[in-house]
Amino acid sequence: MLVSVIPIGNSKGIRLPKNIINELNIDNKVELEVHNKEIILRRVAKKPREGWAEACAAMHERGEDEPLIPDTLEDTSFEWEW
Repeated sequence: MLVSVIPIGNSKGIRLPKNIINELNIDNKVELEVHNKEIILRRVAKKPREGWAEACAAMHERGEDEPLIPDTLEDTSFEWEW
């Protein structure tokens, strides 16, 4: 598919056809890479931390959200020396 390179301010850009944007579920950004003198555009797979809230809730339901290291402040045998 041929697309035109158009001026955008002091830069140049290309327009992605709507059917490609819809097919790849492109939101506002794409990843751009130059490899062997070729430009590669990739859709951003997902947003940072997307799904973390659901994953944490699922861990809590399974009882897998206990601290890995015990909290030393709850240890009553420990005494501060001043």
